[in-house]
Amino acid sequence: MKPGVRALGIAESYRDDRTNGRPRSTLAGAVVRADHVFDGLAYGSCRVGGTDATDAVIDLIDEFERPDVRYVLLGAVAPAWYNLLDLSKIHAAVERPVLAVTFEASTGLEAGLRDAFSGDELEARLETYRALPERRELSVNDETVYVRCVGLEPADADEVVRAFTPAGGRPEPIRVAREAARAADSYAWSLE
Repeated sequence: MKPGVRALGIAESYRDDRTNGRPRSTLAGAVVRADHVFDGLAYGSCRVGGTDATDAVIDLIDEFERPDVRYVLLGAVAPAWYNLLDLSKIHAAVERPVLAVTFEASTGLEAGLRDAFSGDELEARLETYRALPERRELSVNDETVYVRCVGLEPADADEVVRAFTPAGGRPEPIRVAREAARAADSYAWSLE
């Protein structure tokens, strides 16, 4: 992959303290080139336990106004306590491949969704969750990650993940976005 190819990583941070009136999750977006040079940062938010994460991610991507970003890499499919992302909707809105890269083995989210929600809230989340593309295991730098992709063939998605992962198993755009989200969240909490 050419060194100047850019990917936008999006990750979130939240503290589960809804009793203190902070039911929002901090989203951070970080643009990183394939040669691992950081190239931009923006913030957004979504509701903890809400259904607005997909729109918040689309708004964050749009805020960048960066047609040079070729790929969107998401560090979760269910940020902010099951605020599920609709990868196909994001792909259609931003017109570039969307990859969700997660880092833990899992039997799936259905049991957790059923424990946390019921009725229409549960059904809407199950519909979004079941529409996600298949989760595939990928070995990167002797670590295992799990990839879902829309707008890209699986073999090409594997190449993207590997190209943006210089060490360990976390792609650099997601790693930088996660650190930025944590720092912003920590700062916001220090002001309260």
